[in-house]
Amino acid sequence: MLDKNGIAKRIAKEVKDGYYVNLGIGIPTLVANFVRDDISVEFQSENGVLGMGPFPFEGEEDADIINAGKQTITTLPGASFFDSVTSFGMIRGQHVDLTILGAMEVAENGDIANWKIPGKMVKGMGGAMDLVASAENIIVAMMHTNRAGESKLLKKCTLPLTGVGCVKKIVTNLAVLDVTPKGFKLLERAPGISVDEIVKATEGNLIVEGDIPEMDI
Repeated sequence: MLDKNGIAKRIAKEVKDGYYVNLGIGIPTLVANFVRDDISVEFQSENGVLGMGPFPFEGEEDADIINAGKQTITTLPGASFFDSVTSFGMIRGQHVDLTILGAMEVAENGDIANWKIPGKMVKGMGGAMDLVASAENIIVAMMHTNRAGESKLLKKCTLPLTGVGCVKKIVTNLAVLDVTPKGFKLLERAPGISVDEIVKATEGNLIVEGDIPEMDI
């Protein structure tokens, strides 16, 4: 089973040379720590940063340099800072190659719910709606089940939707899955996790074909 860093490390394998990548709040922000050194990647944050680097070491933080989740970050040589109009122009103009988001629920048809739990105070949807509406390549980083052990990969989302039919791939603490017209397709399983455990943890339709390899991370 993977922890949050393990999920981020596996997703980092999906990042290609020359990509512009938006990292959402939560687990996705960890992906910048695991991208290969031999490729060039530009990480974008919707609060107006292009060229984010790994998280700073303790004692080296700059409180003025933060990501959309208000975490202190580092920047790489050539990084730039700009206003929200420019940032969302990049997103809405589809100039971002890969969007990595967290989620509370994902449906088997690719719907995503990641911004609101009814009854709990939230300031708003933030940039999530723009990201899922504009991006053509969305990977979700999430836990497979909630704290009660209930599946978060569902036939149909129960929480307010952020986007419809937009998720392409999911990496959880248990598995890597593609979203297909027929449901979730199991591609890889986490170290020490059996296919049967993944089947039991997935409410939505799960497609299992042949031998499922263990993740190589």
